[in-house]
Amino acid sequence: MRVTIFGASGLLGKALMQEWRGDAVSGLSSRDADIRDAKRVQEVVREARPEWIVLAAAYTDVDGCENNSDLAFAVNRDGAVNVAAAAKEVGARLVFLSSDYVFDGKKTAPYETADARNPQSVYGRTKAEAETKLLELMPECCIARTSWLFGTGGKCFPDTILRLAASRPALDVVNDQRGCPTYAVDLARAIVELCRKDAAGIFHVTNAGNCTWFEFAQEIVKNSGLATTVRPVSSQQMARPAPRPAYSVLSALRLQSLGVEMPPWRDALRRYLEQRQVTS
Repeated sequence: MRVTIFGASGLLGKALMQEWRGDAVSGLSSRDADIRDAKRVQEVVREARPEWIVLAAAYTDVDGCENNSDLAFAVNRDGAVNVAAAAKEVGARLVFLSSDYVFDGKKTAPYETADARNPQSVYGRTKAEAETKLLELMPECCIARTSWLFGTGGKCFPDTILRLAASRPALDVVNDQRGCPTYAVDLARAIVELCRKDAAGIFHVTNAGNCTWFEFAQEIVKNSGLATTVRPVSSQQMARPAPRPAYSVLSALRLQSLGVEMPPWRDALRRYLEQRQVTS
């Protein structure tokens, strides 16, 4: 297969470039092609003529999106439409990376792929509107919703916790937001599988199991052998510009129906920490 990855220099993009074997894969960073530039996107897609495009480029700073909504919509919604239009022109299939933030977080059971979108933040709205527009433009596109992404290719929660724990005796971490950590390597492997299985529609792609940010931080510190104390606090005590879903566990039923199984998040964290030691 010929595959083009937008966002190849990001956390997921780097993992996709490393994990995707046996196909002709080309990666584009934002310097190669800014997805806000419809003409440039069309040029690179016409040149590569891929069979699959993976759109991993996005403005993912959730608080930054809250304060820069024009930029957030220009990249995450309008940029996605530019890529989809170019894909449609050359007959390519598309995987679009979306987020748990499309939901309001008010459920207490895992979100299914068909559950109603009700985003509470600017970032969530950009992703929800992109999903709607892409499904109108390309009903056969594949939307992969994920959450709590971490990996060695850039800034992420475990990296921040390890950096802070190395210099502080105690850390305060929110304990009233529950979701699914997702290792970029495992997400990348699942995306490869989705493309090879010719998947269409919406899939939830996260590591198995769930936890709160506090529980995640506890596990990170414990597995790293650090003596730092992790203390649970409420979201109100750690106020941020963008609202976070209190519960955003994503159901993997539709992914599993294709025969794609994701490893447990604790196993993923262990492999991340091993990889981090090798690359640091």
